[in-house]
Amino acid sequence: MTRSSVRAHRAQDSQSPVSGLEIDILRETGDWPAPAEGWVRRAAEHAYVVAGPSQGAELCIVLADDAFVRNLNRTYRGIDKPTNVLSFPMSAMPVAAGGEPMWAGEGQMLLLGDVVLAQETIAREAAEQAKSFGDHLSHLVVHGILHLLGHDHEEDAEAEEMEALERDILEDLGIADPYAAERARGDV
Repeated sequence: MTRSSVRAHRAQDSQSPVSGLEIDILRETGDWPAPAEGWVRRAAEHAYVVAGPSQGAELCIVLADDAFVRNLNRTYRGIDKPTNVLSFPMSAMPVAAGGEPMWAGEGQMLLLGDVVLAQETIAREAAEQAKSFGDHLSHLVVHGILHLLGHDHEEDAEAEEMEALERDILEDLGIADPYAAERARGDV
């Protein structure tokens, strides 16, 4: 996904009230509720303030549908089904020969990458988990931003650390612990 191909679809101004953070929110596809951009922006800003470095940054959040996300998931992960959120960290992108990493340099804009969200999957999961769409969406935005910032959940210790950070960020936003039901069942 290139920035030049999607800038025309920008849903809101990118400048955030969070100093130095630029967020492009793009409505690519899907039947997103009107307040979606506000939920996304609020969650992204708070995740960055809590877990990000103290320098200016730019990221793109794409609001899409299951078909769009399924195609990306198949192309980039080899998994032929939609998922709720995909993160494409700029730090994982190969650097052109002789080029500089996109997030090197003191005082330069940090290019975090892209987070892509699938509306139908998020709505279905929210209903199955008895959560509001906005709260579930906010959780997935936080999760995606943490991936852009280098957090992962492949190993148990990493997962515990990432989930604790998610819970702290969401608590600050007034959103209940998204893992509480799993812990009560012993799944986490």
